Amino acid sequence: MSPRRLLPEGARRGWCPSLARPMPTGDGLLARIHPPLGRLTPSQLRAVADGARAHGNGHIDVTARGNLQIRGVSEASAPRLACALAEAGLGDTRDDGGPQRLTLTAPLAGLDPAEQIDVPALARAVEIAGRAVPRLPAKTLVAIDGRGAHGLGAVEADFFLFAEGPGQVAFGLTGESGPLRCGLLPERQAAGALGLALMAFAEIGGRRMRDLDPHQRAVIAAVAGFFPFEPTPLAPAPAPATPGLTALSGETSALLVQAPFGRCTASRLEQMAHLAEGAEVRLSAERGFALVASSRRAAALQAELARAGFIVAPGDPRRRVAACPGAPACRSGTTPVPDHAAQLAQALAPLAGLDVSARITVHVSGCAKGCAHPGPADLTLVGREGAYDVVLAGSPSAEPATRLAFEAALDRIRKAAAAGLPALDPVFQDDVPG
Repeated sequence: MSPRRLLPEGARRGWCPSLARPMPTGDGLLARIHPPLGRLTPSQLRAVADGARAHGNGHIDVTARGNLQIRGVSEASAPRLACALAEAGLGDTRDDGGPQRLTLTAPLAGLDPAEQIDVPALARAVEIAGRAVPRLPAKTLVAIDGRGAHGLGAVEADFFLFAEGPGQVAFGLTGESGPLRCGLLPERQAAGALGLALMAFAEIGGRRMRDLDPHQRAVIAAVAGFFPFEPTPLAPAPAPATPGLTALSGETSALLVQAPFGRCTASRLEQMAHLAEGAEVRLSAERGFALVASSRRAAALQAELARAGFIVAPGDPRRRVAACPGAPACRSGTTPVPDHAAQLAQALAPLAGLDVSARITVHVSGCAKGCAHPGPADLTLVGREGAYDVVLAGSPSAEPATRLAFEAALDRIRKAAAAGLPALDPVFQDDVPG
């Protein structure tokens, strides 16, 4: 295992911004929108695009929690943006610093006939329970999955409510080595048990469940009704649906699309809103959207959104590269991360038709925080003073194998891809840190 290095001063990943409490970044204030249950209408999409253009710098992020962020907001424009989005039904849900949106569900939740519980109904009940808990940490997240054909996959949450048979829910919470299954309860009791657990969590005062010790977790489980606390590993939810068309019941289909590197412009989002008229739009934890429409309409949308620059196919090489906004958008960054990520994705394109492509993951991070992908990747480039620390099979905070200018790293990746190498390590292993 690679040793960890200390993060730079002030490099801890920040608070959870909202519309009323935007967060300072390198390109101004960042205002986060938390659509209820991750769902929007085309008119709400248009309102977000209009808000980004009128009150921000026109750049929009799609987050890994299925939320939207408007960048480049100013102190003067922030209140006007908040009012405009509140009128569109996208305002903040609480003003006490707690989570604006507590639950994370798969974009096809409620539409997947294989699901074993009513995920949307349970999510609504959990949101109501959460709003009744004062002092709940802002980053608290509850993952809910019905174990249908397409789920959430492995997600980083504090609590888990996963179907385990028709009408049955496995209650879990995060432990030191991953999600822990506390026990089983009927679906109708899940929101109530979760509400009790949230109250205990808030009373203990931890920022995230992973920060607590085993005794504190046992107390929370006991308050929720699981005593004695005898946890076992909780199996992850089924993998998410990949970009492209997914047939639903009857003549209805869902088109799954992703925003490249989680970035979008007001013009691009406005184009989606126009194309999605008459469709249902849902945000995805895969930094994208699901558009639910007639199968014929969804197929037409796929071609149109591909032309607009969205990722609409599972083999798109941009899916292999995780990237943060980088400089100048982020004050911690010193490199233009999205531009470099796009060039790396193009360099990996020769592997698109090979089995090895699915095994190679690349992460370009503006600093050691690793906001876009905190976990390990086959190759991680960490920006530092205009160049990149190269981490092999590690996370952004791990010690680098070497340090290179971007052009040098790109050249090596191009050579590895052209040769069809099953891993990128060999082209970097002979170096020593610089």
